[in-house]
Amino acid sequence: MELFKSGNPTLSEKAFQGSMATNYSETMTIRGTLNKFGFMLLMLMGTAYYSWKEFAGGGNVNVLMWTGLIGGFVLALVIMFKKEWAPYLAPAYALLEGLFLGSISAMYNYAFATKAPDLIMNVVGLTFGVAIAMYLLYSFKIIKATERFKSIIMTATAGIAIFYLISMVLRMFGVHLAFLHEGSLMGIGFSLVVVAIAALNLILDFDMIEQASAAGAPKSMEWYGAFGLMVTIVWLYLEILRLLSKLSDRK
Repeated sequence: MELFKSGNPTLSEKAFQGSMATNYSETMTIRGTLNKFGFMLLMLMGTAYYSWKEFAGGGNVNVLMWTGLIGGFVLALVIMFKKEWAPYLAPAYALLEGLFLGSISAMYNYAFATKAPDLIMNVVGLTFGVAIAMYLLYSFKIIKATERFKSIIMTATAGIAIFYLISMVLRMFGVHLAFLHEGSLMGIGFSLVVVAIAALNLILDFDMIEQASAAGAPKSMEWYGAFGLMVTIVWLYLEILRLLSKLSDRK
């Protein structure tokens, strides 16, 4: 039964099937999931501010950035395989992602201080704007998560992930794909496509959360749903940051 489909590997059918084998007195709700996501977002913003402040004060935030990046990745893998641990590990994931995003955002802000002094503010605003727009488009059924839509977005997401993996391997051998980082027309076009795919993944995430809630997933799975939604938001933020930095390079 293809009940839950999301381009986000953390929000998949398999992740929720096992959790609904028993009746629960308290079940997952959309509001509960969004509330937990909001709580995680506040935690992320808190550690992001800490990293930003450290960089602004002349500190070396490389340790914070790599701790957040590697630690967040490891926790994400653990949560994916041990979804029942999400209530305990999802908040920690948010804290680590905040360290990473705050550090890398501060570095970009410094690098583009002359060309684009409002770069990070614009990235944050666009990320929230896109997320809210996707939620409204889904809520009003303007964009429907049909089976064909899900298949297309999932295939595109997998393709992007494989392409990024290949580019990382090539980079290890000294081969650099310039358009991934430079503001050429091809590079900007590629980033626009990736941003669009990341945004459309939110539609799949919202649909999965709604379907899981309707199917009676246990209350604890709200944390897993919130975690999965945050994974997509973080990806969207990073891709918008990449896109706007490329556009700023062309000035």
